[in-house]
Amino acid sequence: MNAQMNRYEINQLEKHDSWRLFRIIGEFVEGFDVLPQYLPAVTVYGSAQHQEGTPYYEMARKLGEALAEAGFTVITGGGPGLMESANRGAFESGGRSIGLNIELPIDQKPNPFLTRGLSFRYFFVRKVMLVKYATAFILLPGGFGTLDEFFETLTLIQTRKIKPFPVVLLGKVFWGGLVTWMQQRMLAEALISPEDLELFHVTDDIADAVAHVQRYRQGEDASISP
Repeated sequence: MNAQMNRYEINQLEKHDSWRLFRIIGEFVEGFDVLPQYLPAVTVYGSAQHQEGTPYYEMARKLGEALAEAGFTVITGGGPGLMESANRGAFESGGRSIGLNIELPIDQKPNPFLTRGLSFRYFFVRKVMLVKYATAFILLPGGFGTLDEFFETLTLIQTRKIKPFPVVLLGKVFWGGLVTWMQQRMLAEALISPEDLELFHVTDDIADAVAHVQRYRQGEDASISP
């Protein structure tokens, strides 16, 4: 009886996983159809916890505005906090503002400052979309999700799975301790090379961050000119 029950449970699980595959494919297809319409784009990461009126919220808002004025679509995870403020800066300045929201057990609603929003059930599909159509990444202070995106992106660039493109850490006070640890531990113990620390740029200056992205964009345009 137990063996029969186990076989039944396995069959049900296999059916469930098969149908799940269709939803995964559907999420990829929707992202592939929608996001190429909004190029060039910069993906901005940051905490959902910083609210309006806090220094980093205002920084992210000004960043979104500056990116929009430079002709970039702003893509975020679509949620509150610094994601909202970056979207807001782009949206209120008349730019293109995209949110790739994730469905969570604790409800995360898309913020109201979006030109277009997409919703994802699966983190890994959403992460592909945040990377695939980005000209650059700019990371503001954040938690595990922001750090996850930072290190995964560096790994993809380091291993040449994706082309090198600008990765900017905005906020020297917040990021400084991590960078120092990478220098004193990872580099000192030969776990990374000195060139790996050149894969990202740290700044407090929004104009500098945008200019860093623009230089790369201009180089890319020149490389494909006839």
